[in-house]
Amino acid sequence: MTRASDRALALYLSAPHACSYLPDRLSSTLFTDPDDAMTAARYAELISFGFRRSGRMVYAPRCEDCRQCVSVRIPVDAFALRRSHRRILRANDDVTTIEHAAGFHDEHYALYQRYTAARHGDGDMASATPDQYMAFLNADWCDTRFLELRSASKLLGVAVTDRLANGLSAVYTFFDPALPERSLGTLAILKQIEWANALNLPHLYLGYWIRDSHKMAYKARFRPLELWRSGNWQRFEHDADLPDH
Repeated sequence: MTRASDRALALYLSAPHACSYLPDRLSSTLFTDPDDAMTAARYAELISFGFRRSGRMVYAPRCEDCRQCVSVRIPVDAFALRRSHRRILRANDDVTTIEHAAGFHDEHYALYQRYTAARHGDGDMASATPDQYMAFLNADWCDTRFLELRSASKLLGVAVTDRLANGLSAVYTFFDPALPERSLGTLAILKQIEWANALNLPHLYLGYWIRDSHKMAYKARFRPLELWRSGNWQRFEHDADLPDH
């Protein structure tokens, strides 16, 4: 894999560790050399092969006995709104989006703290310092944008998004946990799809879908959906067609 660079890419495999998504499972991670120079062009190539980033680390799951983590993306020109999507858009017709270059904002960080305390109160994310927060969301070699969701002057959510040559990548979204009726996580994806279309970018990358993880179930509600399996992107239109693993 050298198209984005003349130098060979060094990959390393972590020791098995507890899986963050499935109980009683062990996970291993394939990751690029953190000391190797990463670029947006190289990352765009890697994401098209099922990789993902967390901060500056670029990785892909490589578990010995499990293949449930599947990279997924939405082909935005073929995306079709479902009835539930139209309902969410109507419920949020007062919401506007504002794009910012990646950077620290007190208002964003305060919302992130509320969100992670509600969703991940038993983990390290809920106690992240400002430096840890930015290190998780940002990478200095990537064109990362913070897409705000606002109703009038109120900040409802932030969709952290990488802008790549081959699509947008949804890095992480956090939103007001006190507003479940707005379905802000789904709304953020719908807004990212609109954004990708406006930029004439072909895909919105959603990271990893895990069939047996309730936290990941929302990703399968967007159709068509393309899954990286057996070295190729495969398109699925219907629930019944999605693979078991």
